[in-house]
Amino acid sequence: MRKFVESLYNAATNGSRNEGTGITRRGFLIGSAGAGFTMAFTMSGLSLANPAEAAEKGLFEPTIWFRIEPDGKIVVNIVEAEMGQHVGTALARIVADELEADWDDVVLYYVDSDPKWGTMVTGGSWSVWQNFDTLSRAGAAGRQVLIEEGAKLLGVSPDQCRARDSQVLAGGRSVTYAQIVQAGNISRSFTDDELKKMPIKPPSERRLIGKDTLARDIPGKTNGEAIYGIDASVEGMVYGRPLIPPTRYGSTVDSVDDSQAKDVPGYQQTLVLDDPSGTVPGWAVVIADSVTAANKAAQKVKVNWTAGKTAKVTEKDILEEGRKLIADDSIGSLVVDDGDLKGTFDSADSVLEQEYITHSVLHFQMEPLNALAFKKDGRWEIHTGNQWQTLILPTLAKALGVKQEHIIMRTYLLGGGFGRRLNGDYAVPAALASKMLDKPVKLVFSREDDTRFDSIRSPSVQKLRMAFDADKRVIGMEHHATAGWPTQVMAPGFMPKGTNGEPFDPFSIQGADHWYSVGAQRLRAISNGLANDTFRPGWLRSVGSGWVNWALESFMDEAAHQAGQDPIDFRLGLLKAEGKNAGSAPNSVGGASRQANVLKRVRELSQWGQDMPADTALGVATSYGQERNMPTWTACVAKVHVDRDSGKVTLQHLTLVTDAGTVVHPDGARAQVEGAALWGASMALHEGTEIDNGEVKDHNLNSYQPMRMRDVPAMTVEFVDSTETSVGLGEPATTVVGPAIANAIFAAVGVRMRTIPIRREAVLEALKA
Repeated sequence: MRKFVESLYNAATNGSRNEGTGITRRGFLIGSAGAGFTMAFTMSGLSLANPAEAAEKGLFEPTIWFRIEPDGKIVVNIVEAEMGQHVGTALARIVADELEADWDDVVLYYVDSDPKWGTMVTGGSWSVWQNFDTLSRAGAAGRQVLIEEGAKLLGVSPDQCRARDSQVLAGGRSVTYAQIVQAGNISRSFTDDELKKMPIKPPSERRLIGKDTLARDIPGKTNGEAIYGIDASVEGMVYGRPLIPPTRYGSTVDSVDDSQAKDVPGYQQTLVLDDPSGTVPGWAVVIADSVTAANKAAQKVKVNWTAGKTAKVTEKDILEEGRKLIADDSIGSLVVDDGDLKGTFDSADSVLEQEYITHSVLHFQMEPLNALAFKKDGRWEIHTGNQWQTLILPTLAKALGVKQEHIIMRTYLLGGGFGRRLNGDYAVPAALASKMLDKPVKLVFSREDDTRFDSIRSPSVQKLRMAFDADKRVIGMEHHATAGWPTQVMAPGFMPKGTNGEPFDPFSIQGADHWYSVGAQRLRAISNGLANDTFRPGWLRSVGSGWVNWALESFMDEAAHQAGQDPIDFRLGLLKAEGKNAGSAPNSVGGASRQANVLKRVRELSQWGQDMPADTALGVATSYGQERNMPTWTACVAKVHVDRDSGKVTLQHLTLVTDAGTVVHPDGARAQVEGAALWGASMALHEGTEIDNGEVKDHNLNSYQPMRMRDVPAMTVEFVDSTETSVGLGEPATTVVGPAIANAIFAAVGVRMRTIPIRREAVLEALKA
């Protein structure tokens, strides 16, 4: 797993990195190349004496983290997508803190696609973790040069100067960053080794990191100035509405009858797409003068399809296929295979074994899918909100029959992503339609289109076993998990290999390689081919961690009761910071002891162990988040009440404690944890769909019902005060809420729920059993 994450990190930073620092092995350049003060990387990785001259001669391709303009504005370029998580504010705070900038001078700029940015991806809770060190060193290098140049203007030595609030100060005199840039005498470069040694401020001297501020994107989103992908427009464009076939793969168009649509004012024609990339087989697109006309006409166009081979597949079929796969010991990837598992279970005094199910989940992001595509000056432009430009660009190139460098993706704010826009497949039909018409096409999906074309979170089946000795001590554990694999389908090159040499999708199993010391251990990940063939599995907030932690933490609770121990005490007894669970620098310092720490703290905050009203109880779950190489230690206690007459479960309170290392933007961090926890609660108690006749059963919010405002519980959220490596926050809390709720239901009324979503009918049936 660690090698996988490091490989992605290396790709994301345009090359290899120096161990322990994360800084890419390219030389930073600092110089006045035109409008102001810029920072960049050299392609050669060598120090250059005259970066402005080098830029003119093409000796480097700048990867610009920030620039200071002559008027003093500090423009920080944000490679990550903004979809409500305030990532731009967090990243800019890192630069600005080391730069000693006045925060009021900082401006965010969300960049378009370009090879110079390396791998453009926003997901996995990686943004701050991957960029913290690089951006810190960029800011520190800038501060050093500004002090040196400011000292010259002030006529003093640099050691007599300090930087603060976008100024260089010396005694009672000062010069602003703007004045330094206007002087135009900055010319300095750094070698890799110099950057590696670049002094970064100790945490005690930070002035912006860890301090609250209004996120930069909030005003524009509240006053209507913010521009999303759905707002994109260009002169002369037409509007498209997709007509989606009955199966995700294998469908073909037999005929199109648009005779009735011709009566709709503004209707132009219906295109049948030919997609060389195989992204949208069997698609047709209605073209009209407006969105309204396209929608009206789409209701009147009749398309006859021949469906693909999965037209009759159901959710039950996929789950049954998962069970068959688990029963076959010869398949799958062994992610962990430690110790003599067979011997351990054969000699065990007792064995606990359970199966856990999760059903399909839709993204339902607020902004429906959309994309605007057109060709301009020999280059294709794709205007849309996207989370992984690097992934979809090769597909677009194949679909359009052009080289990848002839395509640029323009960046917009995302009206919610939750992982759906990691898969940029929705841009392909817009591009194909534009190519056919030789004019700009704005494709806008309806809610129903969006859900039918969603890259859903796959249903999953998991089987867990635990071996105990005569003293009820855990001596062995195995975990088998099967689901559709998004990375296998869309990015197979990112799949590492297990101990048996078989590749696995890390996003399908992250969270299961836990920090508990359980003796002999085996973890097996299995791809459900029927799921992969029926729909395109997607990365939905927390991805596989959402289903594996549901099983893992529900099972740990059952194991605690089998062992006759308090659920928190049982977990604490297994969280031993030793061996592979000791942790290591820089990301997992402290190892299992830090997970134990958040568990102890959540016990204190939640009033664990106190008497509760009838049919009301607390349940606990904990996690390290996702990757072992990027652990976000999280613990949750859920308080629920169960109505024995109706089976309704009311979530009354959530208590969450998170150790994410250094917290850059506290308000944004709290919002991330709250949102993730509520998403987890929604998937546990409210939302979920099923595959029926080859596609999702629910197409809109009249039948698919996420958590409503009336269902939102009271919440207590606390962060561990830490200066350790800053890690991810967007997803970990999603994974702990579901099992905490199920464990609370058991504590309240004595029934075990092993399937999510937990429907009241299932609770009632269990109570009557």
